[in-house]
Amino acid sequence: MAKTGAQVLVDMLVNKGVEYAFGIPGGAVLPLFDVLYDSPIKLILTRHEQGAGHAADGYARATGKVGVCLATSGPGATNLTTAIATAFMDSIPMVAITGQVRRKFIGSDAFQEADITGITRPITKHNYLVKDIRDIPRVVNEAFYIASTGRCGPVVIDLPVDITTESWDGPYPEDNEVHLPGYKPRYQGNPRQIRIAAEAINNAKKPVVYAGGGIIHSGCHRELLELAEKGNLPVTTTLMGLGGFPEDHELSLRMLGMHGTLYANHAVTECDLLIAIGARFDDRITGKLDEFAPHAKIIHIDIDPASISKTIKVDIPVVGDAKNILTELLPLIQQVERKEWHEQIKEWKKKYRLSYDNNGVLPKPQYIIEQISEITRGKAVIATEVGQNQMWTAQYYTFTSPRTLISSGGLGTMGFGFPAAIGAQLGCPDKTVIDIAGDGSFQMNIQELATVVHYKLPVKVVIMNNGYLGMVRQWQELFYKKRYSGTHLEDNPDFVKVAEAYGAKGFRIERKEEVRPTLEKALAIREPVVIDCKIGQEENVYPFIPAGKTVRDAIIEGTFGGMA
Repeated sequence: MAKTGAQVLVDMLVNKGVEYAFGIPGGAVLPLFDVLYDSPIKLILTRHEQGAGHAADGYARATGKVGVCLATSGPGATNLTTAIATAFMDSIPMVAITGQVRRKFIGSDAFQEADITGITRPITKHNYLVKDIRDIPRVVNEAFYIASTGRCGPVVIDLPVDITTESWDGPYPEDNEVHLPGYKPRYQGNPRQIRIAAEAINNAKKPVVYAGGGIIHSGCHRELLELAEKGNLPVTTTLMGLGGFPEDHELSLRMLGMHGTLYANHAVTECDLLIAIGARFDDRITGKLDEFAPHAKIIHIDIDPASISKTIKVDIPVVGDAKNILTELLPLIQQVERKEWHEQIKEWKKKYRLSYDNNGVLPKPQYIIEQISEITRGKAVIATEVGQNQMWTAQYYTFTSPRTLISSGGLGTMGFGFPAAIGAQLGCPDKTVIDIAGDGSFQMNIQELATVVHYKLPVKVVIMNNGYLGMVRQWQELFYKKRYSGTHLEDNPDFVKVAEAYGAKGFRIERKEEVRPTLEKALAIREPVVIDCKIGQEENVYPFIPAGKTVRDAIIEGTFGGMA
């Protein structure tokens, strides 16, 4: 029986196991949305295409599945670009399906036409402009395969509207196999390189494991824990790696980098072997490149060969899937005590432990996050926006499990956390999902309150309300003589009333003693809640290693130990 292109597409999505599609309809995708009306795929109508993209991203991060988002041609498609770029930077598997004008009008500046394949080429792993209805099954198979294999990333499928209305009675592929001769991700590490890496680890006196988001993507958190315990190896993680190693473990150094712990940064600076796993040595981690791990031989385990020696020259590259490589590496690792190294790390942990002044009437953001961590026992799925709220969360929430932090790392996208929390909640319906937000970031996709209310999603939003674009203001305070240009949010709305206007619950915290009871009350409600937390206007994130500097240059007001 002949089917339209829209029906073929939806059939293929169902075949791929797609549960949810996030998006907004428009003229060029009306045939597709009409077929979705009777489809087992649940359409989640967001209030902005950027929200749809971030929701698909959050769903993918929380579940490990491919997220799917939909938008119409022109402005609908271009509104997805920030979300696509966010997923690209953090290697998130996502398929974005966009409408396009009729094939005969492409290139004529037709109404709501945009060259979305051209626009997104630098921010996708691959993209397609489908010009033949017969290509739809193949393209969908390839898109999901490319998005979810190797170093994951977003793929765009651009569909001219006349293809979605055209009919075709050809057979679908009998299986999901794809044939891409130029795309062959490497999953098994070179045995010789693995043996060399094991020898380096066994001989090291001061090793450190530096674990990134690849730990989460490959699902090798158990292998990492076994490696650390067997080899007696301290472990530090990137922001994207949080949850990949339990932060309540004695071998944990927590996060490193610009706002990481000073003891993690000191350990990396002084180590003689750095074992990088699924990390890409980005600038927020390395600081001053020629002084990053200056005494260390570097092992780099990564599935992406293009990441090897891209920023930092490495000595022992091992290309392949981290889970497979660690599985091969583990039997070769010897138990070594390294007493002096661990004594040194204990001394740094004591001297440079995270702390803050918890005096005063207003609640401290660090205290609020500590309370969230205690109440949820570190078991919640935590989304964040970007900025101070994100860094306080990384510092003071104790992450112990993978896929429990949903945060924009590489692109640093304000407005990401709330719609991402929507996707995470749909993907993990039995889990507590909390978006820790700033008053600036939250307003960038505040319209998605309508989405959580409509679908009865019990997402909790905790706003650190300091009346500023906090992280930018902090930089202005430290480097621009407190010239707060464009960062003072003088006319913030009443977030409690805004929440109530959308039909959500709204609470306000203005005193320290209100924090715990308000959080407990909010978390006990199985419906969306917004908590407006009034914090000091000039609260800062410490420690802080300025861009391009080293741990010796750290600004550590608010931590014990004085200047490093």
